Amino acid sequence: MSKKAIVTDKAPAALGPYSAAVEAGNTIHVSGQLGIDPVTNKLAGDDVDSQTRQSLTNIENILEAAGSSMADVVESEVLLTDINDFDAMNKVYGEFFEAPYPSRCAFQVVALPGNSKVEIKVIAVKG
Repeated sequence: MSKKAIVTDKAPAALGPYSAAVEAGNTIHVSGQLGIDPVTNKLAGDDVDSQTRQSLTNIENILEAAGSSMADVVESEVLLTDINDFDAMNKVYGEFFEAPYPSRCAFQVVALPGNSKVEIKVIAVKG
């Protein structure tokens, strides 16, 4: 099976030796996305709402570059620096997905790069 890196200027560049996403067969593995605005290269805001929205917008743009969409996401993982932000994150998250929703796990971590409040990664299947 071949694999191909997915790159787009509509999402922040990788912060290290990894790809924003990798297409392997008909599966797209999107690396964890912080709420970084690709234009300013800074967090979209100080609150979990704006960071979640930007993280998911970045994911949406990466999937589009891979010829996929949010409707093709089958699994997601959400990392929060404060689990008390779950409800606010979940409200924004719900704006990006429709039933049948992807499977998901969400949990609190000690810290995220750049003092981010949220990081989200997904796996999508190319239709």
